[in-house]
Amino acid sequence: MARGKLRIYLGAAPGVGKTYAMLSEAHRRIERGTDCVVAFVEHHHRPRTEVMLHGLEQVPRKELAYRGGVFTEMDVDAVLARRPQVALVDELPHTNIPGSRNAKRWQDIEELLAAGIDVISTVNIQHLESLGDVVESITGVRQQETVPDEVVRRADQIELVDMSPQALRRRMAHGNIYKPDKVDAALSNYFRPGNLTALRELALLWVADRVDEYLNEYRREHRVSAIWGSRERIVVGLTGGPEGRTLIRRAARLAEKGAGGEVLAVYIARSDGLTAASPKELAVQRTLVEDLGGTFHHVVGDDIPASLLDFARGVNATQIVLGVSRRRSWQYVFGPGVGATVAVESGPDLDVHLITHDEAGKGRGLPVARGARLGRSRVIWGWAVGVIGPALLTWFLTSATPDVGLANDMLLYLTLTVAAALLGGLFPALASAVVGSLLLNWYFTPPIHTLTIADPKNIVAIAIFVGVAVSVASVVDLAARRTHQAARLRSESEILSFLAGNVLRGETSLEALLERVRETFGMESVALRERAGETAPWTCAGSVGPRPAEIPEDADVDVPVGDHMALSLRGRVLPAADRRVLAAFAAQAAVVLDRQRLQSQADRAKELAEGNRIRTALLAAVSHDLRTPLAGIKAAVTSLRSDDVAWSEQDQADLLEAIEQGADRLDHLVGNLLDMSRLQTGTVTPIIRESDLDEVVPMALGGVPEDSVGLDIPETLPMVYVDGGLLERAVANVVENAVKYSPPGERVLVCASALADRVEVRVVDRGPGVPDEAKDRIFEPFQRYGDSPRGVGVGLGLAVARSFAEAIGGTLHAEDTPGGGLTMVLAVPTAPGSRRPEQADLSAAATS
Repeated sequence: MARGKLRIYLGAAPGVGKTYAMLSEAHRRIERGTDCVVAFVEHHHRPRTEVMLHGLEQVPRKELAYRGGVFTEMDVDAVLARRPQVALVDELPHTNIPGSRNAKRWQDIEELLAAGIDVISTVNIQHLESLGDVVESITGVRQQETVPDEVVRRADQIELVDMSPQALRRRMAHGNIYKPDKVDAALSNYFRPGNLTALRELALLWVADRVDEYLNEYRREHRVSAIWGSRERIVVGLTGGPEGRTLIRRAARLAEKGAGGEVLAVYIARSDGLTAASPKELAVQRTLVEDLGGTFHHVVGDDIPASLLDFARGVNATQIVLGVSRRRSWQYVFGPGVGATVAVESGPDLDVHLITHDEAGKGRGLPVARGARLGRSRVIWGWAVGVIGPALLTWFLTSATPDVGLANDMLLYLTLTVAAALLGGLFPALASAVVGSLLLNWYFTPPIHTLTIADPKNIVAIAIFVGVAVSVASVVDLAARRTHQAARLRSESEILSFLAGNVLRGETSLEALLERVRETFGMESVALRERAGETAPWTCAGSVGPRPAEIPEDADVDVPVGDHMALSLRGRVLPAADRRVLAAFAAQAAVVLDRQRLQSQADRAKELAEGNRIRTALLAAVSHDLRTPLAGIKAAVTSLRSDDVAWSEQDQADLLEAIEQGADRLDHLVGNLLDMSRLQTGTVTPIIRESDLDEVVPMALGGVPEDSVGLDIPETLPMVYVDGGLLERAVANVVENAVKYSPPGERVLVCASALADRVEVRVVDRGPGVPDEAKDRIFEPFQRYGDSPRGVGVGLGLAVARSFAEAIGGTLHAEDTPGGGLTMVLAVPTAPGSRRPEQADLSAAATS
């Protein structure tokens, strides 16, 4: 069956004409032959709305009594039975009267939609759940009846019923909305022009966002790549340089010039992970763009211009804001640059703005602090080998060894340059190349002791020497950077893999995860804070470590998680590069918190479901098992009161006996029901004390015929540590069940014996027995194996007996009786320090 379609008329305030528009649509559909009925429409005594109900079929409402009054609600069952093509259901966020089928009207509508019925409904913008705080700050009134935004967003059609504040106030003044005695108060409070204007803006923006979602969905489905300038979307291309802040502010000013403008800042990172962008600067720019109402995006792509244009077209942007290149003039020989390429390839539907800034033409500069990746000691050794090494080698070659030739001298100096590069990276190697080339020229290139080179071949040789030295230094430096990045990424991947594994397995608790955050980042304390709204106080969902931050603003590191949750760390300020992994931890903490709450809700739902199952079974059992003895009692009493028949004394005695037996059966059934109710609600409180088994068990046999049970309880048994009353009830239920299923003439045997620190009471019958697969099932409530016609209970006896046994620290299970039948074994603990029976010599007994 196809799901029905939902159409919603959305208004900014009461009285704009939502219900009137809905009824007008109903009349139009009826004229076209559509089967349309009014499931629930409230006209609020507005004459024009009431007139629109004429000619429409209305499903009778359901009357409910509540707090001394009678109220009417939509009759969902009647609408489902009528099965119209379209149902009109007014006031989507309405809360139903207690006792209704569902708590909220939108849940009633979901049932109608699931049944294939199209629904037309109405809602005001102030009733959307996400806007509750905003509406309260505007109007000063907290909306009690709300509807989840997702319910409205899922609607197939949303139509805005718009009206200017002035027109709505005139309608109010004319008495078309409220009664005359309420008009003045409404106009001076909720219906003030400022309130209505703000609510109207909220409605327009909300619908505009919904229309934008429809447009993007249509473009995806129809693969529309061309830009449709439905609204101004400005993409800001960031490089991680300091000019990014200027570009963001400029884009924000451009967006303000057009209503509904949107700013999207994007940073394109190369796929190899090597970048000169400053993580700290990118973090500052992310905060700036979010403060200005925009969004930040991180995109990976090797072709920067193509990736930027793909992103802009993907979000249906209309403008791109880029900064003038920081490259120097001579660097343009390598290409036109990102800005020029984007401007050429953007096409006529995408405007490109090149913004000047203070960093233009100054060059990108060399990356700093690369040597830190190699370690301080290695850098020091690199400088020593690169600067002192060539001087020592020059002394050695000029005084201690004969002339080996310029080529060999260059190879020796090149060896020192390579060693400096391997140890200290780029800059020690460059210093070694410069010092080595100067020493080669001064001491070994004719004419010596001058910087003049006579032979052109020597000039080429020294140039090759410098080029090789610089190349080797660059390769070593690149390898060091890649090694550092690989180590960091490996560490991050291990952490993210740990988080992903916990997500799949659901193992980590919130406290354990927060402790992992504290250990990973070396913090003093970590806390997860949340709040209900923007103005609500922060509450602690979980924390580890001493002195956690009371509010996120007091923390050294604050990572927001959604709109109303934040992960707060105290101890030290973390570098921006660590925030990516920390954001993953924060998201996982929110997931763990939600999972714990969902698990708690699931447990409560499971308890409620079990209670519902028991209540359903109870009703089914009560309808039959309690009715049978009541019918017998009723028949016997009616017979005794009859004046048409003269009953003999024997007949009267038989009828009175039947009444007594029926009353006993009712008493037994009601007792078990009350016991199960006490067990389900956890109100059973055992009073554990020393008890003598040979006193408790005989008292449990009062409800069965005297000749139906054989008792064998040795007086030498130790004292048991139980609640005597609960033990008696457990034994009584087990014995009554055994007697009920025993064949006529067969006695049930009740015996007891001591085993280690427990005493076992065995109730043995010769009945039909129970298969192994059903032995545990017979202890569940309302279970009667085989639905035996001889059963006169509701299937609670054994369930109550096991629950009482467990309440006093014992166990109850079923075993097969040798030769046929069933044996119930009730084991209870012995009293501490009680006397044990003497154990027979088993080896002697076996040989006798």
